[in-house]
Amino acid sequence: MAASLWRTVMGAGGGSSSSSAGGGDAGGGVEFWHGGERTGWLNKQGEYIKTWRRRWFVLKQGRMFWFKDAAVTRASVPRGVIPVATCLTVKGAEDVINRQFAFELSTPTDTMYFIADSEKEKEEWINSIGRSIVQHSRSVTDAEVVDYDSRPKPPPQPKTSEASESSA
Repeated sequence: MAASLWRTVMGAGGGSSSSSAGGGDAGGGVEFWHGGERTGWLNKQGEYIKTWRRRWFVLKQGRMFWFKDAAVTRASVPRGVIPVATCLTVKGAEDVINRQFAFELSTPTDTMYFIADSEKEKEEWINSIGRSIVQHSRSVTDAEVVDYDSRPKPPPQPKTSEASESSA
């Protein structure tokens, strides 16, 4: 699940795997150790062993990193990362996993579940991740963008007598 996303990011970012400590660029070029858009504790379900583990999360520049503890430094190696541009939805999931303050993050192939410490924290994470998905998704390519200001404007339409009467 998330480990496959981690391998994808690390393959694209130049690192070899999630266990590559020390050298390489564990953050894929993102300075995750300071100035995160959102940081905090969440409980995350393991990919292979489905136990819940408390992890420190950092959302920054379209990536959601997680660590074992909150003392994140330049030398820290993330336990994993989710590129939010690959995510389709983020929404509450209390009814799905039967746990209070739960939310889910879905990609085309996986759904990951998280549990916040409060309803407020859950909503803040959902809003922050949702904003990041929108900011970093590539749903429209540059070639598809239409610059409406530079298009030739159509000639003005003459007013009809009905339109003149109804506006009077």
